[in-house]
Amino acid sequence: MKKLLTILAITGLLFLGTVQSSHALTTVQTEQADEAAAESKTFHQILKQRFIEGGPFFMGIVLITLILGLAIAIERIIYLNLASTNTKKLVSNIDEALSSGGVEAAKEVCRNTKGPVASIFYQGLDRMDEGVDQAEKAVVSYGGVQMGLLEKNISWLSLFIALAPMLGFMGTVIGMIGAFDAIAAANDISPGVVATGIKVALLTTVFGLIVAIILQIFYNYIISKVDSIVNSMEDASISLIDLLIRHKK
Repeated sequence: MKKLLTILAITGLLFLGTVQSSHALTTVQTEQADEAAAESKTFHQILKQRFIEGGPFFMGIVLITLILGLAIAIERIIYLNLASTNTKKLVSNIDEALSSGGVEAAKEVCRNTKGPVASIFYQGLDRMDEGVDQAEKAVVSYGGVQMGLLEKNISWLSLFIALAPMLGFMGTVIGMIGAFDAIAAANDISPGVVATGIKVALLTTVFGLIVAIILQIFYNYIISKVDSIVNSMEDASISLIDLLIRHKK
């Protein structure tokens, strides 16, 4: 009987040791799997997690500014690319049309050409029967109109660039207030409470600055594109007036 009890005790100890070893191995494997899952997170998943941690209200407003700003930027880029014209070729075609068919032929060339330069040329040619001075005034006046169309909605883009970091800073201030409220409620200045509140507060600033940087890049590109088109318009307008003077003689 004593031998039987001794065998059972030894068997029980061996089984218990095996169970504990299996549990420890399972725990280690689980921790390794969690670490691997954390390391394998994509940039999109990390960005989504940080966005949620920053709070839905201010982060949502910053996201709306990004969406609206990108919509305006893309619309302006498409419009400006369509407005770009080979002005040298257009001036050459106008010169040939004036030599062969007169003002009406030149106006027809302008009708068949897209872009603000062609529209300005058409307005100048349309006033040609009133004299070169009137045609020049029409070119200058309609040039201002076309410049306004080129710069349409760009002021909204600059507004969103300024608004995004401001909203981020406001979210940070409100988040810091919430962090101090949490410290007061807990009656404990523990690193965990302080760090959590500050992290959430600073996330809104980070996202606001990221949005502002993205929109600023688009804004600078659009401004440079507008300046390039305006310079082409002015140069082409001078060439048109020279053509009208030459063909008027």
